[in-house]
Amino acid sequence: MSRCAWPLLRRLPARAGLALRHDGGAPRARPVASSASSSSSASSGDGGASRAPDTSLFVPVPLKPGFGGAAEEDVGAELTRPLDKGEVLKNLNKFYKRKEIQRLGAENGLDARLFHQAFISFRKYIMESSSVSADLHIILNDICCGFVLLGHVDDLFPFFLRHAKQIFPMLDCMDDLRKISDLRLPPNWYPDARAIQRKIIFHAGPTNSGKTYHAIQRFLSAKSGIYCGPLKLLAHEIFQKSNDASVPCDLVTGEERVFANEDARQAPHVACTIEMCSTNTPYEVAVIDEIQMIRDPARGWAWTRAILGLCAEEIHVCGEPAAVDLVRELMYTTGEEVEVRNYKRLTPLTVLDYALESLDNLRPGDCIVCFSKNDIYSVSRQIEARGLECAVIYGSLPPGTKLEQAKKFNDPDDPCKILVATDAIGMGLNLCIRRIIFNSIVKPTVNEKGEKEIDSITTSQALQIAGRAGRFGSSFKQGEVTTMHHDDLVQLKEILSEAVPPVKAAGLHPTPEQIEMFAYHLPDATLSNLIDIFVSLSQVDGMYFVCNIDDFKFLADMIQHIPLNLRSRYVFCTAPLNRKEPFVCTTLLKFARQFSRNEPLTFDWLCRHTKWPLAAPKNIKELVHLEAVHDVFDLYLWLSYRFMDMFPDAVLVRDIQKKLDNIIQIGVCNITKLIRASQSAAAPGAAEVVPEDFPLSRTQKDARVVSDRHGAASTEALSVAMEAAGLRRAKNLRPSRLDSRQEDLKSYGRGSLANRLLREGLLTQEMLRQLESEWQDQHRNGRYGFGSKRDDQHSSKETRKKRK
Repeated sequence: MSRCAWPLLRRLPARAGLALRHDGGAPRARPVASSASSSSSASSGDGGASRAPDTSLFVPVPLKPGFGGAAEEDVGAELTRPLDKGEVLKNLNKFYKRKEIQRLGAENGLDARLFHQAFISFRKYIMESSSVSADLHIILNDICCGFVLLGHVDDLFPFFLRHAKQIFPMLDCMDDLRKISDLRLPPNWYPDARAIQRKIIFHAGPTNSGKTYHAIQRFLSAKSGIYCGPLKLLAHEIFQKSNDASVPCDLVTGEERVFANEDARQAPHVACTIEMCSTNTPYEVAVIDEIQMIRDPARGWAWTRAILGLCAEEIHVCGEPAAVDLVRELMYTTGEEVEVRNYKRLTPLTVLDYALESLDNLRPGDCIVCFSKNDIYSVSRQIEARGLECAVIYGSLPPGTKLEQAKKFNDPDDPCKILVATDAIGMGLNLCIRRIIFNSIVKPTVNEKGEKEIDSITTSQALQIAGRAGRFGSSFKQGEVTTMHHDDLVQLKEILSEAVPPVKAAGLHPTPEQIEMFAYHLPDATLSNLIDIFVSLSQVDGMYFVCNIDDFKFLADMIQHIPLNLRSRYVFCTAPLNRKEPFVCTTLLKFARQFSRNEPLTFDWLCRHTKWPLAAPKNIKELVHLEAVHDVFDLYLWLSYRFMDMFPDAVLVRDIQKKLDNIIQIGVCNITKLIRASQSAAAPGAAEVVPEDFPLSRTQKDARVVSDRHGAASTEALSVAMEAAGLRRAKNLRPSRLDSRQEDLKSYGRGSLANRLLREGLLTQEMLRQLESEWQDQHRNGRYGFGSKRDDQHSSKETRKKRK
């Protein structure tokens, strides 16, 4: 019966990737060209051979067993006989092990990983199916019956390849995917800008050099203009300055639209956050501020888009001289020349030869810069314990609160003369600072694995922050900079003396249109997987890089189970939120779920969700929650400008957000009282400044747990924990600072209890010296307090072993 089936098999359509030939009566596999194989080896565009895709990102599409239908089952069974699944399995495994088959798979785009996954799926499909297609049934029967002239395991390859392309649809469209993800000519994305000859003027200089001032003056004198800044605060400042100068100017941010004209008619000037700039509207003058952020791993794409795409006769670029060469290279590709205007700092900045050492040495106009909220809380508490009043500014505060704290610090009639802040003061706020004091020169960051890392601040960061001292036009004619600790001062001088490394590449990001085209070819892939494949296949010139997409993927995975169309899903995933804030992330999830049900997100719904109205915070934990609620209101407003019908109550939400801003201001003004309340609410005997669920670094939490559980004997373990955190990125530290940084971390670990007591104001330096003297006297006299001499010696031996 199998011999009778051969004429029928000859009439069946040929399979992609192979042609059947009859050599001595037996059909054999012969490779032919396929789109997948050509895409894996051919060049993409005119830039040479394309790189191989990261096939670990290819997620197989599940196929249900039984594909083929009852009609074909009757044909296969009639022409042959029911399949012996045991013999089928044996021959399938033989097929998998053949080197010729693996080579054919590689030629058709199946590397070892994909070949294995495809075979597992192919075998499962055949073994679990009650029926298979007639042609596959006949081939399997011939192979299992041992008809050498009619059946060979190699003849399964056309069916295997067909199955592989069903579960990996990207194999059939690799050329198209490569073309879509080709990012090598970004200037061509903006035909309107290429249609005009633009004049590029680069205002290069350090902080407080007047570079932005001169660019803004040209902006104000133009018939029309656009200002693009990195922060809402900066956009709002230019908006106010323009309208105060009788130059009608609109304000556009992700969450807000404010028209200068009462009739909501668009003004000729606009101040916006850089992500919101229009590349279609023509202007006479455009100003792009802080151009060095074009290298930012997350937001750099917005500066690239602005400098390549703005339709303006003059584009004034402001920023660090380190970005001049890159801007010149970018403009060379557009055929536009760059005029560079260099500026020098308007007031002198001096690095002091002495550290502050103690908060007792603070003077009016001092600003202590910390790199974590916990340090902000601790330092402000210590300052308050000395009878001084301080203003507090950190990144997660609402813009209104930051402005009020800055106003309080700047007011000569206000008793508040000290500022405690994070690096959030680096841009966006005008502050009358005489002296910048770095509480530390190491800044905690989070790597790709979510681990806390510690690294020295960069020269660019140090200059940006230090430059805030002695601002031109303030009451201080010169600025000073130093550190809290003497050991840090040497390293700070080294950092500030180094040249800022040049900006080497500009960021890019896939557009919604590109992702939509990807989804057309890969309809079963998730948005997160689409982004991964896009980045894997993308090709960029040496002047560009693809921005970090971790936050986008986090949100994409979080809302993947919610039924949304691709464009809406993309918008939700680009929402500006901090994924470390669970309340805000949960709210986005609820927004997306209700949006998918086509139920509007009303003001009443939002009030129920946030439990509005809210009272003034009684402790730090409540203050942190209020900041999260403010971010939720921001998120609502951001979505309301993209889905007006589904988020209809933007006006009402903006009103309660202003009220919440006032409530947060009350909390920040009383921050030391909140810290004391948090401390008193802690467990008896717990010497903590803040409760456990504060936004502490992971290392600090782990170290504190060790200390609380094991008491004084855990000092070495605490030191090891702190040291490990600091050394995770030791390879990235400057070699000259590595040894001293290790010692600093060890010292911090060993003295953490004393430092904590000092921060709380429960211990003074004099008391610490007295306690140390008493302990040394007891040690010499053999009095060891709670432990015996033998126990202490044993502990010392164990410590030495650990060190070894």
